[in-house]
Amino acid sequence: MADERPLLAVLIDADNVPAKHAEAILKEVSRIGEPALRRVYGDWSSDMLRGWSKIIPSLGLVARQETANTRQKNASDIGLVIDAMDILHTSKFDGFVLVSSDSDFTALANRLREDGLTVIGIGEAKTPDSLRNVCNRFILIENLTGDATPAAKPKAQTTELAQAYDLFVEAMNRIDIEDDWYNLGGVGSMILAAHPDFDPRSYGHAKLSGLARALTGIETKKSGNNLLIRLKD
Repeated sequence: MADERPLLAVLIDADNVPAKHAEAILKEVSRIGEPALRRVYGDWSSDMLRGWSKIIPSLGLVARQETANTRQKNASDIGLVIDAMDILHTSKFDGFVLVSSDSDFTALANRLREDGLTVIGIGEAKTPDSLRNVCNRFILIENLTGDATPAAKPKAQTTELAQAYDLFVEAMNRIDIEDDWYNLGGVGSMILAAHPDFDPRSYGHAKLSGLARALTGIETKKSGNNLLIRLKD
């Protein structure tokens, strides 16, 4: 059916994601598609993962025990990768959500995309570009929890909005149109294709339309249900 939501496999690296963010992460995933499979990986005998014990049942997560047989060796990474490949070969899912800030999952994300599946990454701001850029879309945890402060200071806001303006101009230059007006949705898709970690919330705005209206070099107008934009003279 046309209105069916994409079926997503959510794989969480508990060693790299604080338990307190799990609820916000799953809410965000639910806005994108149906998180039909929800697994979280870690060595549950570790005191560092104690915070996960209470929220695992309340969020419907399946805990996968990955015992660290050697110190400083992350067994949960290997377990997650093995499960991901098994899930891939079932051909039941439309995409994967990899929740981690660990660049070790870069190769996995790349492999999943090679099979034509959508890969959404979710991690903290410390996540290396290698993992961010290999995903179809990368979402910062800080944007889901209110911990981001991109527009807290006027000077910082000016810098952030200038960066956003450059992304808009870059995307518009890549779109071939006869008119001066661009569909905002098309521009947003073009930005996201080139910069998977792009998110209006990183610039202090909940929606792309709010960010577009905040850019002094961008003019906006409504056309039916669509918002059109163009560069000001």
